[in-house]
Amino acid sequence: MLGVDTAKLEVARVQLAKAKRVAVLTGAGISQESGIPTFRGQDGLWRSYRAEDLATPEAYARDPLLV
Repeated sequence: MLGVDTAKLEVARVQLAKAKRVAVLTGAGISQESGIPTFRGQDGLWRSYRAEDLATPEAYARDPLLV
């Protein structure tokens, strides 16, 4: 891999393998780069749905895959 410090990558791999839990915090662009629809972009999910209608426990109970 170009420009990647493989020693540091190996240290990270070992640490992740030993971890009991891992949390990953990313920016908004990670979804789009992966082909996952964004929420607020031009073709985002919020263009088809109102956030107010989905951001409730009742909406989750109705359709957890959507929410």
